[in-house]
Amino acid sequence: MSNPLVDPALEVTPAQVQRALADGGAQVVDVREPYEREAGHIPGTRHVELERLASQAPTIDPAQPVVFVCRAGVRSLMAAQAFRRAGFDASSMAGGLERWHAEGRAMEPPGGVVAPH
Repeated sequence: MSNPLVDPALEVTPAQVQRALADGGAQVVDVREPYEREAGHIPGTRHVELERLASQAPTIDPAQPVVFVCRAGVRSLMAAQAFRRAGFDASSMAGGLERWHAEGRAMEPPGGVVAPH
């Protein structure tokens, strides 16, 4: 039986997110709670808490791909699914910030960590 919390059609890798941030190929939105963001986040990402995402949707450019990020990839996948239904080119970063950090990718602030949820 497949895991309902995984959707390969909507997921991108941390390497793809890093490239998109470097070349401006996508908007990357961190949907975690403020305390999680403060503990550590991906440089160049925007922060919009999941509970505020619907009200902030008009501030996300529908003409540019958007990638959602969270701690483990569950909240970001829900966001990506909702935005896809609304017509956005939306994705979720597979494995979330846990995978990003485990792969040794840069975080802010220096020495940033993945906060527990």
